[in-house]
Amino acid sequence: MTAIAILLLAAGASRRMQGRDKLMEMVPTPNGPLPLIRARCDVAQATGLATYVTLPAPDHPRAAVLDTSVTPIHVPDAAEGMAASIRAGIREIGADIDGVMIVPADMPDLTTADLSTMAAAFCAAPDHIHRATSADGTMGHPVVFPSRCFKALLHIQGDAGARSVLRGEEILPHRLPGTHALTDLDTPEAWASWRAAQNQTDAP
Repeated sequence: MTAIAILLLAAGASRRMQGRDKLMEMVPTPNGPLPLIRARCDVAQATGLATYVTLPAPDHPRAAVLDTSVTPIHVPDAAEGMAASIRAGIREIGADIDGVMIVPADMPDLTTADLSTMAAAFCAAPDHIHRATSADGTMGHPVVFPSRCFKALLHIQGDAGARSVLRGEEILPHRLPGTHALTDLDTPEAWASWRAAQNQTDAP
């Protein structure tokens, strides 16, 4: 059986949020409002896959809202950018896993079904990189990397994430509904727009 882990990237500093922590913003869930980081962890765990989440430090406020069944990974050099979180995640997950699904934690529209779709696609072709797209085919997240890419992921640098590992690879795209694979909330304006859209969707 193919073993996949989910790695939620949540060690960023929310620099564009004007003093607010985007991952502690409250979002609606079936269990009532929860901080975004907790809601994303719950969505990931509902797949049944092992879930890891990167954090800036063990005493960071984000750590206090996590379910104890999620494995936290502390990233002392998180200020470097996304690469530091990915490296730390790969080191923690280890070589016994067949693939890792990398998911930025600020993407509120990704569902358990979306993550399960990506996991099933990887299981069907476990030597390839799989990347989610929007309904119109625009590349987004999550991305699932096979274990053969782990060595390269341990050497990425800076805030460009794993783009250098994607170059030259045959990437299998998978369409997710709407803009699930694209929507991220980095600024107060993005949050306001997203919340307005939620209210319109919920209106009778």
